[in-house]
Amino acid sequence: MLKKILGVYEAPRPHWVGNGFPVRSLFSYGDHGKALSPFLLLDHAGPQNFTPTTARRGVGTHPHRGFETVTIVYEGEVAHRDSTGAGGTIGPGDVQWMTAASGILHEEYHSEAFANSGGPLEMVQLWVNLPAKDKMSAPGYQNLLNADIPQVALPGGAGHLRVIAGDYLGSQGPARTFTPINVWDVRLNAGAATELQAQAGHTLALVVLHGTVLVNGQEIARAGQLVHMDRAADSVHLEANNDVTLLWLSGEPIDEPVVGYGPFVMNSDEEIQQALEDFRSGQFGRIPAAERPVRDAAANR
Repeated sequence: MLKKILGVYEAPRPHWVGNGFPVRSLFSYGDHGKALSPFLLLDHAGPQNFTPTTARRGVGTHPHRGFETVTIVYEGEVAHRDSTGAGGTIGPGDVQWMTAASGILHEEYHSEAFANSGGPLEMVQLWVNLPAKDKMSAPGYQNLLNADIPQVALPGGAGHLRVIAGDYLGSQGPARTFTPINVWDVRLNAGAATELQAQAGHTLALVVLHGTVLVNGQEIARAGQLVHMDRAADSVHLEANNDVTLLWLSGEPIDEPVVGYGPFVMNSDEEIQQALEDFRSGQFGRIPAAERPVRDAAANR
């Protein structure tokens, strides 16, 4: 049975995060509340063309607690470092899955090579909530390369699907998750149609990044729109009017209070205050100093 469409939502105008990421927030825990649990936020950065530079572009050191961040790169390169000592550079098709949990400091910049060359940048960052019992777990980091993410052809030549997390017809995504979720990177060919199965009782949101798609023969969703589906029923019919890129986000809802304050998402105001105190007192650790080549100061003018 086809899932009911609860709403199609347009993303607001773009805003800058740091000096490297022009983003549109397709949803956040502030506007959709429990409706999209366990998902808290999704920012779509770009596509944006950057000129070459020797300066650093991105977001400097900042904290998180209580959830996970999932960064998927479509174009360009992003470099990550955090207070656990983890780090790495991801490019097209790669994913960074960072578990903030009890508290982490991290920074995200365009990679040095990409900054030097310039070019198009496009990525998304998804925030995934953690249940109360896991919010104070040790932080962690998963570097998921494109080569390690299963790509499955859709029936009838409709396109393909990459399984980042969860399972699609027996193909298991590489991401380790705290609760059952599916994060699928779906590409549909122009004029193609397909039907995807969802688990009844789970949250489902479709995030359209490129193209135009007809959902269940009822609603047209365009790039920059979120389609929120009912938790009942178990299938979704998609028809692509042109080449489509979308994210399929489904998961078991976490039936707990969501109390957020910027980069902290907990279950109570008291826990938010504790997070602020712990951050200010240095309990989130620090990011190790980076080893970077010394540059002539004139080169950065």
